[in-house]
Amino acid sequence: MEEKRFIQTRIKKRVKEQYINGKFHALMGNVIANAMTLKDAYNCIRLNSNVGLASESDDIGFVSMAEELASGEFDVQVNTILMSTKGEREEVLVLPNLKLKVIQEAIRIVLEVVYRPHYSKISHGCRSGRGHGSALRYICKEITDPKWWFTLHVNKKVDAAMLTKLICTMEEKIEDPSLYYILRSMYDANVLNLEFGGFPKGQGLPQEGVLSPILMNIYLDLFDGEFQWMCLKYEGLGSNHADQEKRESKLRSWFRSQLKDDNKKELDKRNSSSRLHACRVMDEIFVAISDSEEVALELKLEMQNYLQNSLYLDVDDTQLLSFDGPRGLQFLGTIVRTIIKESPAVKAVHKLKEKVQLFASHKQELWDAMSVRIGKKCLGHGLKKVKESEIKHLADSNSALSQIAQFRKDGMETDHWFKVLLKIWMQDVNAKSINSEEEILAKYIAEPALPPELKDSFYNFIKHAEEYVSSETSSTLALLSNFSSNTQSSRNTEIIAPVSIIKKRLIRYGLVSHEGYSRPTSALILQDDNQIIDWFSGLVRRWLRWYSECDNFGEIKLIVINQVRMSCIRTLAAKHRIHETKIEKLFESELSGIPSTQEFELEMLNEASDSHVFDNDEGLNYSISNSGLCLLSLARIVSPSRPCNCFVVGCSVPAPKVYSLHAMERQRYPGWKTGFLTAIHPSFNKRKIGLCNKHVKDLYMGQISLQSVDFSAWRG
Repeated sequence: MEEKRFIQTRIKKRVKEQYINGKFHALMGNVIANAMTLKDAYNCIRLNSNVGLASESDDIGFVSMAEELASGEFDVQVNTILMSTKGEREEVLVLPNLKLKVIQEAIRIVLEVVYRPHYSKISHGCRSGRGHGSALRYICKEITDPKWWFTLHVNKKVDAAMLTKLICTMEEKIEDPSLYYILRSMYDANVLNLEFGGFPKGQGLPQEGVLSPILMNIYLDLFDGEFQWMCLKYEGLGSNHADQEKRESKLRSWFRSQLKDDNKKELDKRNSSSRLHACRVMDEIFVAISDSEEVALELKLEMQNYLQNSLYLDVDDTQLLSFDGPRGLQFLGTIVRTIIKESPAVKAVHKLKEKVQLFASHKQELWDAMSVRIGKKCLGHGLKKVKESEIKHLADSNSALSQIAQFRKDGMETDHWFKVLLKIWMQDVNAKSINSEEEILAKYIAEPALPPELKDSFYNFIKHAEEYVSSETSSTLALLSNFSSNTQSSRNTEIIAPVSIIKKRLIRYGLVSHEGYSRPTSALILQDDNQIIDWFSGLVRRWLRWYSECDNFGEIKLIVINQVRMSCIRTLAAKHRIHETKIEKLFESELSGIPSTQEFELEMLNEASDSHVFDNDEGLNYSISNSGLCLLSLARIVSPSRPCNCFVVGCSVPAPKVYSLHAMERQRYPGWKTGFLTAIHPSFNKRKIGLCNKHVKDLYMGQISLQSVDFSAWRG
């Protein structure tokens, strides 16, 4: 990452030299069509492919390519190698060749330098320091007590009108006809691959193109600017009934004077407590508002109209939800919902209530145990008296036992006679309605023998304790309000990972059976042991990193680590035909790549204090950070008669094996984040690629993405 930052800093200096009179001029001729810039862009591609800069590089001819670009004679060359059929219509996927990839990377870096300082604060995704994690943190920490919220999902493949508007927007900061000519040429050649609504936010699919995220952010920055004006209109210009007697802001007065009379009347009706919040992650927009339902619906309609009429985008109709609704809102593959957070005073009250409840239950248990013990002693004493009645000099002729002894049959055993007496007594007290023998002993034997003062005292204590537990909240809070003004409970926003969806995906991917037991993955059995472990390790680390901001992260850790780790062990056991316990001992050191709960927490703590601040920089590491996991199955072993080099750009190492690529997810975004590639083009499914062992590991572990793979390299 430090090498990437150094390379982009060099290009940034060249871009800054072209800033004249508030605009950037001739970026194509003086910066992009420069052999040094093209070489730097190629080195960035190699670094994204995890190929060292000291290794042997491709002979591209940067000087000649720069001359062609400067003269306007560069021919956009593409590869139309992947085809799919939908009914009677044949679909062709166009991918850029290596030279065009280098030019696209150079344009991306240049545009990033120009537009990075001007992005809105609500924009997240594929930016330095602004990824999905920062978006979720903003929602949790900054959005406080709104009343309504909703999401907007835009979708549409870029057409000529949208491209014209995009170029007109870029002309406000960049004056360079040559740059816009090359962008139009890429659009005409179908290699721009810019599509709203199918963007998987950093999955690194080869059909995305490196220009997709930067151009999408530039285009949707128009919406970000419009939202800022909406915030000014809804928040800054509204009348404040509580501050009418105070001096009104001069800036607010000036803005209000510029509005028409109808807009002034509309603003006067609004409550000044209205607050708008928005968070946009590429083409997925989250909006929250603290106002009435009527205002929220009006705002939602206004945003939809702007996206449709001004930006020519299609907007999926989403439902306006209440902030305190039970469903929550789906955003970035998670559930955003609210919980009630009690104030310290309320917590103290409830803690006292729990202590009283615990104390009362403890005393109830002691009372019950004492009563049962007394009842058992009474039974023993009764049996002793029955036995004494059989001894003449110990018998008491005046006792009730001697009076009923005449009903005792001749030859009846003592224990049998005692059981008969108990049976008659239980019928008399209707013991069938009692739940247990202990309750009979306590209620009908022990308690009647206790002093009435003791019983009354205990039951009064239990009664008062129950009354306190059931009714302490209102009275105690009223008492606390005299001492603290902060006794009201507040609502907090929390992010919930979709646990049920993850469990279903584990079943769908074949890692877990329908009964919930881990199972081996047959597609990986023919691969090397280290590659099998790397695949499972990559899945675990992707999920744990993606859901690290979620409040139910502990539950995710248990599911992912336990079930995925066991699936890995059973895959190795099925391959070697060895028992699972022996496999776990045999691969103990290798399985450390799938960390336990404690190991992962320690690792996350170390990463938080790491000095390498660019490790998770989405602006520098697009298509790699949080890149989607793919499943590779072994197609064949490379032989001398059919050689094959690694398909990764910049890697010239021979590939020992050829793999088939399998698309595990075929849904369109927004969808649940499962770690596997989403919105992948159908033509890539079962596509054969050659990879060296190093890049198989890098692809599994998320060090590279599918954009680093040159799919046109296959000829057989």
